[in-house]
Amino acid sequence: MADAIQNSSFNQSSEHENVFRPQTVFSVLTFTLLAMLVVATFIWNMLVLVTILRVRTFHRVPHNLVASMAISDVMVAALVMPLSLVHELNGRRWKLGRALCQVWISFDVLCCTASIWNVTAIALDRYWSITRHLEYTLKTRKKISNVMIGLTWLLSSVISLSPLFGWGETYSEEDMECQVSQEPSYTVFSTFGAFYLPLCVVLFVYWKIYKAAKFRIGSKKNNSITPVAEAGEVKEASRQQPQMVFTVRHATVTFQTDSETWREQKEKRAALMVGILIGVFVLCWIPFFLTELIMPLCSCNVPPIWKSVFLWLGYSNSFFNPLIYTAFNKNYNNAFRNLFSRQR
Repeated sequence: MADAIQNSSFNQSSEHENVFRPQTVFSVLTFTLLAMLVVATFIWNMLVLVTILRVRTFHRVPHNLVASMAISDVMVAALVMPLSLVHELNGRRWKLGRALCQVWISFDVLCCTASIWNVTAIALDRYWSITRHLEYTLKTRKKISNVMIGLTWLLSSVISLSPLFGWGETYSEEDMECQVSQEPSYTVFSTFGAFYLPLCVVLFVYWKIYKAAKFRIGSKKNNSITPVAEAGEVKEASRQQPQMVFTVRHATVTFQTDSETWREQKEKRAALMVGILIGVFVLCWIPFFLTELIMPLCSCNVPPIWKSVFLWLGYSNSFFNPLIYTAFNKNYNNAFRNLFSRQR
């Protein structure tokens, strides 16, 4: 009996060691890359936040939307990704107790949902500034952006805290599992509220931006006047009554100024930025949310390795967000240079 207990404890300890010990070079490289992703996501988003706080010209719209997005992405990197990495190191087994599991899942859903809706808010702001720049004044823009930020965090909080009030279970002590509630009704509510609804919004917004850009190109071609007359000549019928005929050749009158040209260039950059931001957002999150919606409804099983791949692909969106936004904004690039040059 004592030998059996000893062998059992030995087997459990060996299993415990195997969980923490990476078995292959590939797993070591994978965990190293994930750890680097966590650090890079945190540093890059913190850099954006510090820049917005230190530069006064950034204390206005649309930088408040960018700050909200950076806050959600910093929280993903600081509160969600490290525990997720520990979860992966433990072979997707949760050994940190029910309380920490609930906290982790709540912050996971809160921060990721807020990040997604912040992308949607930025896309909406860009759409209105491009298509309604005369009506969408700075005062109106500030009010609407603050409302969008408030609704973003309110909706994210409702979705993330619902399981704590009995809508499904996130922790299983017997199976050592910690995951988002698999209750079918909550799955539909959370996936549509956190992804499918904002996905429809951003796709509609970019379609409208594309239509507006196409319309402007067509109207620009039609808004030119090119009068052409006969060759200019001067005829003198008599000394008392000279007759003069003047011609304007190749005269083109366009209703365009330098400021409009600058605005068009700015709008093109904004439209390109929104397009890339939306494209990366869709590519990063759609595999995860497809599996999250399908699994509880059809009782399907997805291999754990693919669950991890889809989850971390979604987390990587928090790394790409600040890269994409700052790459298309010269003000941020200049602010970054000034920030580093002062420290030197």
